[in-house]
Amino acid sequence: MTMMIKNTLASGVSRRSFLKTSAMLGAAGLVGPSLLTFGARAEGADGEVMTGSHWGIFKAKVEGGRAVSIAAWDKDPKPSHQLPGVLDSIYSPTRIRYPMVRRAYLEKGPGAEPETRGKGDFVRVSWDQALDLVAKEIQRVEKDHGPAAIFAGSYGWKSPGKLHNCRTLLSRMMNLAGGFVNHIGDYSTGAAQVIMPHVMGTLEVYEQQTAWPVVVDNTEVLVFWSADPYKTNQIGWVIPDHGGFEGMEAFKKTGKTVICIDPIRTETAKEMNAEWVAVQPQTDVAMMLGIAHTLYTEKLHNQDFLDTYTTGFDKFLPYLMGESDGTPKTAEWASEICGVPADKIKELARLFASKRTMLAGGWGMQRQHHGEQAHWMMVTLASMLGQIGEPGGGFGLSYHYANGGAPSADSPVLSGITDGGKAVKGAEWLSTSGAAAIPLARIVDMLENPGKEFDFNGTKNTYPDIKMAYWVGGNPFAHHQDRNRMVKAFQKLDTFIVHDFQWTPTARQADIVLPATTSYERNDIEQVGDYALKAILAMKKVIDPVYEARSDFDIFAEISKRLGKEKEFTEDKDEMAWLKSFYDAAQEQAKQRQIDMPDFDTFWKDGIVEFSVPDEAKAYVRYSTFREDPLLNPLGTPSGLIEIFSSNIEKMGYDDCPAHPTWMEPVERANAKGAKFPLHVDTAHPISRLHSQLCGTKLRETYSVAGREPCMINTKDAEKRGIADGDVVRVFNDRGQVLAGALVSDDILPGVIRLSEGAWYSPVEPGKPGSLDAYGDPNCLTVDIGTSKLAQGNCGHTAIADVEKFTGDLPKVTVFEAPAGAAE
Repeated sequence: MTMMIKNTLASGVSRRSFLKTSAMLGAAGLVGPSLLTFGARAEGADGEVMTGSHWGIFKAKVEGGRAVSIAAWDKDPKPSHQLPGVLDSIYSPTRIRYPMVRRAYLEKGPGAEPETRGKGDFVRVSWDQALDLVAKEIQRVEKDHGPAAIFAGSYGWKSPGKLHNCRTLLSRMMNLAGGFVNHIGDYSTGAAQVIMPHVMGTLEVYEQQTAWPVVVDNTEVLVFWSADPYKTNQIGWVIPDHGGFEGMEAFKKTGKTVICIDPIRTETAKEMNAEWVAVQPQTDVAMMLGIAHTLYTEKLHNQDFLDTYTTGFDKFLPYLMGESDGTPKTAEWASEICGVPADKIKELARLFASKRTMLAGGWGMQRQHHGEQAHWMMVTLASMLGQIGEPGGGFGLSYHYANGGAPSADSPVLSGITDGGKAVKGAEWLSTSGAAAIPLARIVDMLENPGKEFDFNGTKNTYPDIKMAYWVGGNPFAHHQDRNRMVKAFQKLDTFIVHDFQWTPTARQADIVLPATTSYERNDIEQVGDYALKAILAMKKVIDPVYEARSDFDIFAEISKRLGKEKEFTEDKDEMAWLKSFYDAAQEQAKQRQIDMPDFDTFWKDGIVEFSVPDEAKAYVRYSTFREDPLLNPLGTPSGLIEIFSSNIEKMGYDDCPAHPTWMEPVERANAKGAKFPLHVDTAHPISRLHSQLCGTKLRETYSVAGREPCMINTKDAEKRGIADGDVVRVFNDRGQVLAGALVSDDILPGVIRLSEGAWYSPVEPGKPGSLDAYGDPNCLTVDIGTSKLAQGNCGHTAIADVEKFTGDLPKVTVFEAPAGAAE
């Protein structure tokens, strides 16, 4: 994914004007190299600069206008090992230097030779020419086809920062331009964020957890189920505080029980000396049902809790006991599906019931076919244990995300620039901005099927006919499923526009590519800690923009100017005026709450303002008030209670999402009868990047195998195929094929391979669906269907394949070099 942004010059000449002029002169060959020196920076700016990123606060050392090293903030309790990649992202060979246009598009116009997308045949143009092309194409599509023909629901992890939020800026510009098609939901929690409001009356997945000090003091059994927080808590949507590591380390020192339920012995399992319970992928619901059956038949469940705080258990029970379908969900039944011995399933049921247990669920289990059922069943299991709302008990769905459970500071909330749409508090990706919206993971389905009716959460809608897509802050040719289907679908577009700072797989597929700045080439402001909110940081510019990179704010302001909307877009504020307005609004909140904050100038000089954590935050217990009095503190569900059975979902009548948690066979599963391929492809988060961010940096050299993405394979599976550690292997199914580097290990369940998401797509034959991918993009293999009609989430963990040793001539990995003509 991408991080794009920048600033305006502090002098009387705006950065926008300077770049506009330099682009024209550069195209004429009149600008000397000194103005475009790689890493050029204002004189006297050398020294140390503190700023922030998705990986934490750091200090960058600048010499001769070039960032030469970075070091983590001395108050960071667990600095990420990925920080060297952050530095290299500025100077990577994949850096986009100039505005570029695909040759056929430039010469013949929109829709020309779409099969040449991805082949790297780009032509350098001036900024004025590029911006004119973009503005005119927006106007053409709006005039000829209407706003519902432009998809600008750009998705991705972008960069932290309240001003230079490129996705919000794109929506802001497009709203002013007349409208666009937006998206609903996200790839991280597509199923959970739709099902949880029906079950718990809230999104759940992006909310504070029972605080770590409470867990340390009260939890006796800590279960990480499909969650690996030692890996994923390195990063944050804003700037991570890494407070979750402090909690995990404190729990580890207690010596109490930690269990990791996962197909892989995770980093968390290793760090916390946890018991590893190896479960077959996509079978978590069956395993939970086996535990639930044991709880009920052995009278270990908490009937009082079920009667007082839940509704619908009586309708779920006949299914659990097999009265409704003839199949009791016994531990033995579950074992046949999930691969965990029946005795172990029963042992876990007894352990969970006898001890204060926290079920810390991850999101991977809902990124699969019928993913809605996983978290619903986890809540049902926690309800049967009856510990929800008690200190250290119940469940949590964000301990692995952005350091959930780190106690929240007494701090104001920092606002940011708006897109003019109706945003959901704390979850900007749920904005309803735009003329229309589709479930995010259905974009390829939309491109293939204009006019087709689709279901979503009780509604029926129709796909629009998209002629143009505009993408910033993301890398869909990494995160979307079934890459070969996607390549073909995107060729239906007349125009595809991308802003980025690196030649990602997505940028290579575009018609118009605009070079954006990194987070470190502009000023911004952000909070520290998604849940802790422990500080506000001045994200100071480290170096001036390299080559002709410009901030998304400046780019969109220039396009808005061409559309006659510049004043509305900028509101006559420059970069620092915007940042001051955000800070001043936070300071006003602080005054009302009697929190001390310095004035903006002092804050900017100091670089950070920190806030204290009150004792009550350290003692926070999720759902404690609901537990104390469910009548006075009801949940947001129709009944005000936990809904094990949902009447609303029952009314929808979906055949792929029943009204209570249910085991449903996925569309494909490696150990299912009649499976076409023998191995499940686990596509979990990578250890040394954020999705696809930092893949195009030197950090890749620390983990790649034979110059490819690592493919972890069990020793027995490798021996059976004559594969040795370090071999190049071909992973394939009937959707695609990729090369990868074999990593032979006993830390993975037999019958499972791991190929982490985010690996950059590097097709041997660009633009040709079905081409062999030379590097190892797992989404060449995954299924692109909705989780169900309810949520239409993505199924990134639904894929089966086979592996063989590759013995042919090794194709070159080209995706980590700039396209021909773009590196001059």
